[in-house]
Amino acid sequence: MKLLALDVGNTNLVPGVFEGERLVASWRLSTDRGRTADEYGALLTLLLTQAGISPGEIGGVALCNVVPPLALMLDQLLARYFAAPVLKVDHTTDTGLRICYEPPGDVGADRIVDAAAAYHLRGGPCIVVDFGTATTFNVVTEAGDYLGGAIAPGIGTSLDALFARAARLPRIDLVRPPRVIGRTTRESMQSGIIFGFAGYADAVVTRMRAELGPQTRVIATGGLASLIAPETETIQEVRPNLTLEGLELIWRRQAGRLPAPASTGSA
Repeated sequence: MKLLALDVGNTNLVPGVFEGERLVASWRLSTDRGRTADEYGALLTLLLTQAGISPGEIGGVALCNVVPPLALMLDQLLARYFAAPVLKVDHTTDTGLRICYEPPGDVGADRIVDAAAAYHLRGGPCIVVDFGTATTFNVVTEAGDYLGGAIAPGIGTSLDALFARAARLPRIDLVRPPRVIGRTTRESMQSGIIFGFAGYADAVVTRMRAELGPQTRVIATGGLASLIAPETETIQEVRPNLTLEGLELIWRRQAGRLPAPASTGSA
């Protein structure tokens, strides 16, 4: 059986296909609230076909959606194009974590999925830093309690605000500048964003570790994680597909086949 995992965020819609526990294909699409179910369906069908996967091979769908206006479109998409059971993950789903956030319904499904994946893959305590539309820090204790974390503007969101409010600043490509002290406006902006967010991540993680303990493992995910994480001192691992991995793990948990969590401090 193949599983379609769908991570629907404010900026990107990320589908991935698992064969067993192995991610065999994934894509990153722009989230477009104006796109219809048939438009997304045609696009997904094309992508699957190009990857050698028939939509008829999809035996299940695991969905994580943090964009409520897209809920109806997603229901239509899955009903029309995939004759398979659908698992919609939210705070009521059995993920193996105890949600201690107040109120539980306020925690985003993506944050729960990321935390569940990190805990089951690497044990606890752990922190997941997700560099997405927002930069989020998600904390799980050794006992598997999801505590919450921290939320700040994301890198792309910050750049958009900077460009919109500062008339003389250009749009830039996000690449590592050759030096911290930028010698052009472009280099200066790259330095401020990349090294600034790296320092911000280190500062928040360090304070969280003071509460959780120095053994706390730190994992980064999100579209820009591979750019920021190497500039940090606290992030130990980058897993770009952590949310998709979490959806697959939670799907298996529903089937009673989820492996036991890794021991604390495992590599």
